[in-house]
Amino acid sequence: MNILIWHVHGSWTTAFVQGPHHYLVPVTPDRGPDGRGRARTWDWPASVEEVTPAELRERDIDLVVLQRPHEEALAAQWTGRRLPAVYLEHDAPWGDVPVTRHPMSDRPDLLLVHVTHFNRLMWDAGSTPTRVVEHGIVDPGPLWTGELAHAAVVVNEPLRRGRYVGTDLLPFFGATLPLDIFGMGVADVPGRLSMPTARAFEDLPQAKMHAELARRRVYLHPVRWTSLGLSLLEAMHLGMPVIALATTEVVEAVPPGAGIISTRPEELISASRRLAGDHAEAAELGRAAREAALARYSLDRFLNDWEWILREAAG
Repeated sequence: MNILIWHVHGSWTTAFVQGPHHYLVPVTPDRGPDGRGRARTWDWPASVEEVTPAELRERDIDLVVLQRPHEEALAAQWTGRRLPAVYLEHDAPWGDVPVTRHPMSDRPDLLLVHVTHFNRLMWDAGSTPTRVVEHGIVDPGPLWTGELAHAAVVVNEPLRRGRYVGTDLLPFFGATLPLDIFGMGVADVPGRLSMPTARAFEDLPQAKMHAELARRRVYLHPVRWTSLGLSLLEAMHLGMPVIALATTEVVEAVPPGAGIISTRPEELISASRRLAGDHAEAAELGRAAREAALARYSLDRFLNDWEWILREAAG
């Protein structure tokens, strides 16, 4: 199957393109949001082909995976035809939850796929048929050593996204143990939040970031409101003990014994302090976290689920 898909979410797409199909990824001269082309910091197979908008008119395309509302019109404009489509929703709703209408609501001609059951629950899709395909992870392996008694957090654009991703909580955790912050737009965070012991690691290649995360004692997930972070699942695959706010889909992703979750930041701060001084407990939690992640978020399960979705949508 030839599948048209934009490079919107690098980590998610890395798992998706491990499937058995040929993936056409738009590329434009500026490599802007509508034409990023192939990833540069993730490892994608040769079955992912960069295609210009002009070239798309001449290509056989079986299905388009839409991820942003404007892509439907863009696909029609660039290909010159209407394609069978799946709309993939990465996020929880951002409006008046829980009555937020999805931009693809009341579209019986379209299949809307959510990445978590929480997201499906919270979006009002009206009569649009919906499915859930939970995340799958390309397993980085059990790399955790926990040799550094630091907490690691991965977050993109924390200063812009603020309370949504728990940026305001970082100084409180940073006062307990050294905090290492990874992601896009994190360079200014230690200075802007007056965190002298914090360090920022920006735009590392994925394999390098995994290796660095695995050296930290714990993984911190202070997110209040967004979809389930793939970095949390990657940390669990690494065998890291995780400390997370018990919000959105986290309560499903981190079962008892696989990490410490709570809606009380003070409890999480206390847990991070305890694990910083107890490598053995951290290791035990990390082993359970990896076991839980492999059982629920394996790449094979993810790709098999998507095969059913793609066949249904393509007719």
